[in-house]
Amino acid sequence: MRGRQRGRRFLKAALAVWGGWEGHEPRQAVGRFVPFLEGQGYAVEVADTLDAYLDAEKLRGLDLIVQCWTMGTITKEQERGLLDAVKGGVGLAGWHGGLIDAFRNNTEYQFMTGGQWVAHPGNVIDYTVNIAVHDDPITVGLGDFRMHSEQYYVHSDPANEVLVTTTFTADSGGQHAPWITGTVMPVVWKRRYGAGRVFCCTLGHKAHEFDVPEARALVERGMLWASR
Repeated sequence: MRGRQRGRRFLKAALAVWGGWEGHEPRQAVGRFVPFLEGQGYAVEVADTLDAYLDAEKLRGLDLIVQCWTMGTITKEQERGLLDAVKGGVGLAGWHGGLIDAFRNNTEYQFMTGGQWVAHPGNVIDYTVNIAVHDDPITVGLGDFRMHSEQYYVHSDPANEVLVTTTFTADSGGQHAPWITGTVMPVVWKRRYGAGRVFCCTLGHKAHEFDVPEARALVERGMLWASR
């Protein structure tokens, strides 16, 4: 993955893995960010199989893994390859169900990502996303913005460093689950897993949602932060 490609010298290596439930448009969503990474000097390999996590030597040579794989199952060997790579220092980044609704039975995977989707009351709705930390490299210069998407309700690790939030109101998720009205929920967080950095953004139900400049910027910056 390293070396010269189309006349350019790549200084870093990334692996983008997509698959699982097609409703999240995993191929299209990953395709939104591959050109950005290449423009930042990454040689990007794209894989549509979890067997990409079986080559330990190749994984050790990566700087970043981007995953968009909703639900599905992962073998012990595949999971161990991913966990070991991140724990050893390879960055991990992803969004929405492609990162935090993958491999529902794998608790060590959830320990690594720091969150698990549990509901999106009202399904696709209009809601506000709030920048909670303004001086982080991932959020600097960004203001609050609106989304038309699923407002994710997640179980979140208290060790996460939360950068962006959303509040369930009576006009959004609260009208479908009134007992959660007023709940402030993480949208973007970063964390460590061993020597690796992990970035998660809960936005991105459909690929076109990254047409929202703030949503796209958060993921782009998050990938760069997570990278070794």
